[in-house]
Amino acid sequence: MASSAPTTSAVASAREILTRLHDVMAARTGAQAKLNQVVNIVGEALDSEVCSIYLLRDGVLELFATRGLKQEAVHVTKLAFGEGLVGTIAENVEMLNLDEAASHPDFAYKPETGEELFHSFAGVPIVRREEAVGVLSIQHAEPRKYDDLVIEALQTVAMVLSELIANAGLIDEKAAAAGRVHNTDPVRLTGLKLVDGMARGFAVYHQPRITIEHTVAEDVEAERHRVYSAFDKMREQIDRMASQAEFGGGEHQEVLEMYKMFAYDEGWSRRINEAIDSGLTAEAAIERVQQRTRMRMRQIDDPLLADRMHDLEDLSNRLLRIVSGQLGSAAQLGLRQDTILIARNLGPAELLEYDRRRLKGVILEEGSLTAHVIIVARAMGVPVLGRVTNVRRTIGEGDLILLDASQSAVFVRPSPSMEEAFEAKLDVSQKRRAAFAALRTEPSVTKDGTHIALMVNAGLRDDVAALDTTGAEGIGLFRTEFQFLVSATLPQRERQQRLYRDVLEAAGERPVIFRTVDIGGDKALPYMRHDGEHEENPAMGWRALRVALDRNGLMKAQARALIEAGAGRTLHIMFPMVSEPWEFDEAKALFEAQRDWVSSRGRMLPNAIRYGAMLEVPALAESLDILLPKIDFLSIGTNDLTQFLFAADRAHPKLAERYDWLSPAILRFLRRVVAPAKAAGVPVAVCGEMGGRTLEAMALIGLGIERLSITPAAIGPVKAMLRSLDRAALQTALSAWLDTPPPSMRAALSGWAVEHGVEFT
Repeated sequence: MASSAPTTSAVASAREILTRLHDVMAARTGAQAKLNQVVNIVGEALDSEVCSIYLLRDGVLELFATRGLKQEAVHVTKLAFGEGLVGTIAENVEMLNLDEAASHPDFAYKPETGEELFHSFAGVPIVRREEAVGVLSIQHAEPRKYDDLVIEALQTVAMVLSELIANAGLIDEKAAAAGRVHNTDPVRLTGLKLVDGMARGFAVYHQPRITIEHTVAEDVEAERHRVYSAFDKMREQIDRMASQAEFGGGEHQEVLEMYKMFAYDEGWSRRINEAIDSGLTAEAAIERVQQRTRMRMRQIDDPLLADRMHDLEDLSNRLLRIVSGQLGSAAQLGLRQDTILIARNLGPAELLEYDRRRLKGVILEEGSLTAHVIIVARAMGVPVLGRVTNVRRTIGEGDLILLDASQSAVFVRPSPSMEEAFEAKLDVSQKRRAAFAALRTEPSVTKDGTHIALMVNAGLRDDVAALDTTGAEGIGLFRTEFQFLVSATLPQRERQQRLYRDVLEAAGERPVIFRTVDIGGDKALPYMRHDGEHEENPAMGWRALRVALDRNGLMKAQARALIEAGAGRTLHIMFPMVSEPWEFDEAKALFEAQRDWVSSRGRMLPNAIRYGAMLEVPALAESLDILLPKIDFLSIGTNDLTQFLFAADRAHPKLAERYDWLSPAILRFLRRVVAPAKAAGVPVAVCGEMGGRTLEAMALIGLGIERLSITPAAIGPVKAMLRSLDRAALQTALSAWLDTPPPSMRAALSGWAVEHGVEFT
């Protein structure tokens, strides 16, 4: 394959293209003549054999001008949205960059164009008010992957074209608006639960899109001054919001500090200035750099790095509103009633601008569990549903919205019966929460007198508050990697130590089991890269204890931080994803060496260190006779264990509900683990999602599990269940079912629970 198009010519071309386009726009020629000039200017500047412009007319994309394709195809070749490469670009509002166009699955050959001579293809959408109103493309005979700067030049031209065709009256407003029209019928949309909860309110879009009316600068220095002033104002806003955040320190504060770091990033402001140098207005320069950010985001597989890029895009939106003199944001305009906020994505500072009395919930077109805004939303107690598709075509401003994040659903313009059902569920939910809250101080003991320790899973400093609100007996799993995931750089030992000490002090006499850092796989860190090939199966790859033992400098720093933080206390350490006993031995030896190092410096040590292992890899069950004498406790991670047992990715939508936690295979496997551990006197806990579901928790108790570490929200329902349970009677029934499984273990357990008056959901 030939090398990419030269970057030097692209850099030189950007200013040349804009200068010549300025003259074209100022000329008194007709629209068609101007478009014909544009394709020639772009083709010559980028040394491209083909340059074509397609515009939206009567609902289809029509070839309006071309340099290099057959002229008789102009106004004849037409493509529907989604048809061919041009239709795909318009439908997705995304660029394409292909070294071999015909190999793309959406390629559609149009013989009248004569394009069979050309192999490489690059195209960008021409956008107006967030809708594609056309496509600009270039082609070459030789296969080549176009350089990023060539794509940027095309995107810049597309911005200018948007202004040109709007002024010339060539935008088909009716066809463009068709994609935005929504009906008035009730609709149910689904998404990804990011922050649990239910909410009712009226749809408000976070920010109406700012339409850039002028793209080519008349005075470059004046545009630069406008951007400098906007940067100063934006940074003042960010500093003020960060100082006024209602919650205190912790990870939430670290998130805002990182957001501020982006706001002061000199590289970002330099790129905007470079775009102004090429001849763009301040608004167009910000949009130009923002388009590049979006392009990079689409190429990033790493979710954490993508989240950082979302923060930068949020700041771009803020800067664009300031420089254009438009308020834009619904937060700045003010909320007038109970609101469900809708956005493609949000930054943490932008969420904090909203009136918390009226902001009831958030719907995001994108979003992820590790995004900074989710950490802040959780602290604010605002339910969030992410990855909701077709939002703008389905939800209108002011529509009534019922958000049920617990069911990963949102109801738009609900019917009276939908509203009634939602309100009934919300009322029941509130009453149940009140009933569960009343159990907070009651002991977690079964009807026949067996104590079941209920603990919570945590990962942030503020999560420790759940101990008091739920009455939990401790933290059975503190995920130490969360601090690494929300940090832009590797957390220093002192910072880690501060977090661990704060958690231990907040927990008081209640135990905290710290799981050593579980990174890698699907929790990749942008500042810590794996040197090997791309992992086809990251969940089973270079992650967790494998990373820690291989990069033992990271684990040594964490060990020292934990040991120093646990001075004068009993410290509980748990190693994740242990596959064989020797891995546990190496990890424990590393910790013991760090304890000796701390001791040699005359520093206070923990009173004792209790070491445990997580059983997530099925192979470890075959070595329990070797492992059990070495450990103080064992925790079963049912999330990973289930996907490894069934060879089924738990995140795959087609497999998510296929394999049941109450399958005889799972329960038999767990029985085979619990029995030898109990015989060896080693406490066994379950710290996966399975333990937080009442019927599944009932089965675990029937297997002999006496410790559960679950989400804070699950403590009340599980406690109510076990207090109504006769464990001995269940054990007898469950043992018989496991020996001779019924057609449905779930149905058998549900029927038994109903018959014996067990409270379950």
